[in-house]
Amino acid sequence: MITVETVAGLREQIARLREARKRIAFVPTMGNLHTGHVRLMQEARQRAQAVVASVYVNPLQFGQGEDFDSYPRTPSHDKVVLLSAGVDLLFKPAESEMTPRGKTTRTFVEVLGLSDDLCGAFRPGHFRGVTTVVNRLFNLVTPDVAVFGKKDYQQLLLIRLMTDDLGLPVEIIGVDTVREPDGLALSSRNSYLSPDERKTAPRLYETLCRLRDRVLREGMHLAAAEENAVIDLQADGFRPDYVKIRRQSDLQLPGSEDRRLVALAAAWLGRTRLIDNVEFDLKS
Repeated sequence: MITVETVAGLREQIARLREARKRIAFVPTMGNLHTGHVRLMQEARQRAQAVVASVYVNPLQFGQGEDFDSYPRTPSHDKVVLLSAGVDLLFKPAESEMTPRGKTTRTFVEVLGLSDDLCGAFRPGHFRGVTTVVNRLFNLVTPDVAVFGKKDYQQLLLIRLMTDDLGLPVEIIGVDTVREPDGLALSSRNSYLSPDERKTAPRLYETLCRLRDRVLREGMHLAAAEENAVIDLQADGFRPDYVKIRRQSDLQLPGSEDRRLVALAAAWLGRTRLIDNVEFDLKS
């Protein structure tokens, strides 16, 4: 695996891959890699001859008072994971490489509307930070395909919208969430959970599955199912930000004719904010 830390070094390596006529798949990460990231890299390998990954803790997607300074950084562990996953090229830039003109002068890329909904309503500016940096990474890596996990469902949809709106020649692939045996979605922030909170955390996924079943099997109205899920989470000790059912294609409110839906939730457990989702299809 080749590691580069500068934009110039990255461009040199990408040029070599292009000269060799290799299709490039890209997996952007913030490090502290786990099995979920490995699954993304495996998917990338199936879709291209060269796999490029990045490790960059993006300050733009952290709000005031959030965990940028304490976000887990595990470079030695990450290197082992990347090597075992067969990554060909790692881009590990310093902040100066990603923001070459500093913080005073900056161009932002933002998907209006959806960026301020759901998680965006509780983390103002978060998704603008995500799309700005992902767009820069796309322009630097120039991948043919990029792979993202479905756990961050809203992020995946926003990146698809951004890519389409800007006419970027990148195919966006979503990969199903990888879970622990008890159902907890893998996340770098799971390390924040105390032992007792870790035992409780899988109930977020259980609640979303129960919401789905109430809609599919009991015919419960969507709004009532959402309200019941919030009550269930509160009873389990969570502090829910939201539980919502939306259209899979664009995360808009479902209409009477919509069948492909997704239940999404964000909830605090102690100092840890957990997110999860469950896709489901209504019967015709």
